Amino acid sequence: MIIPENAKQIEVNGATVPFFKDEESYYFDSSLTAPPEPMVNAMVGLQLLDDKYKLIMINHKAPMGLFPKIKDSFNYEFVELPNDTVKVTFIKKTNTSVNLSNVDTSCSGSGCMH
Repeated sequence: MIIPENAKQIEVNGATVPFFKDEESYYFDSSLTAPPEPMVNAMVGLQLLDDKYKLIMINHKAPMGLFPKIKDSFNYEFVELPNDTVKVTFIKKTNTSVNLSNVDTSCSGSGCMH
């Protein structure tokens, strides 16, 4: 598990998986969920971010459909892990306001995370 032992589980409204928090990051693992849950949890998690914290997502693949939708407000990177999952790190861009209300979280076409 990528989530550090010192991270504490927190309550996050709208999340379908447990979220955790430590001094610098929020974490969640959606690698065992089916669409649209990874997208829903990513959107909920992104709304938590400020200039101090980053969001770490563990998923079965990189959410390629999400990246273009959030690129104006967030930087992101992903690395493939040895257990056929990916670790995606999201960081809020400095001095940007975040409005995710117009991002479609439904699973249709290329926006899905399969």
